[in-house]
Amino acid sequence: MRASTPIDRLSGVLERFRVQAQLHHSGALCGLNHFDACEGHGYLHVLRRGQLKVSHPGARDVPKSMHFDQPTLLLYPRPFTHRFHNPPVEGSDFTCARLNFDGGSYNPLARALPSLIALPLAQVSGLDLALELLFAETDRVRCGQRLLADRIFEVVVIQLMRWLLDHPQEAGIRPGFITGLSDPRLARALVAMHDAPGEPWSLERMAECAGMSRTAFANTFREVVGQTPADYLSDWRMALAQSRLREGHSIKMLADELGYANPSALSRAFTAKVGMSPRLWLLERSRTFTG
Repeated sequence: MRASTPIDRLSGVLERFRVQAQLHHSGALCGLNHFDACEGHGYLHVLRRGQLKVSHPGARDVPKSMHFDQPTLLLYPRPFTHRFHNPPVEGSDFTCARLNFDGGSYNPLARALPSLIALPLAQVSGLDLALELLFAETDRVRCGQRLLADRIFEVVVIQLMRWLLDHPQEAGIRPGFITGLSDPRLARALVAMHDAPGEPWSLERMAECAGMSRTAFANTFREVVGQTPADYLSDWRMALAQSRLREGHSIKMLADELGYANPSALSRAFTAKVGMSPRLWLLERSRTFTG
């Protein structure tokens, strides 16, 4: 593969791990508005105009209080308690959606993102057209409004992810999945692994995809992604296994799909990574969602 050949760094991930949006609010928000992590949703808030003070009760990895006075996008990819404080008169104007990353905390995208990304709208190129259409849909009720707004919110998320891949430092992305895809050489190896997780991925083959020597690839991968190539591949396979198990696929089918010699080998790898067998993990998830 030539270094100049463009690659799609996102589609393979988003096809396997969907992000679903649901319109939550559009218009003014006055007084105190509480978004509780116990609801189990992420959130995407777009401050269209006005001011906003947001607080994070008990948070350690984000500021306790933040203030915004320009159009801003706030992404909480995982459930995270936050509160909006707005004056009771002339409240700020928002468009907000609940987000559900398929697989929750096991979703590679959700896991790679910080608890909060707050960016001025003007800083994120490519959002203008989608936001214009989103605001046009949410400003007045029309047939199919909610369904269309949900889909447009998902487009906004994808465009944001696209921007983050090119600006990880500006968004405070820590070493991992996204920073790896931000590196043009590593991205080629990562996309290849994402698209064909069951292939026999030796270090030599990964390095060849990246157009690098084995040593340079291994060292760069650890520095940029924060783990070894083999550990990353194992994590990716386990994320896929969890997703496919939730869909009802058998361990036997997944062993073939993910490159394990037999179901027992996959079960052992799953137990080592997750801390419980696939059967027990599914049982625990069933109790969580029905309890």
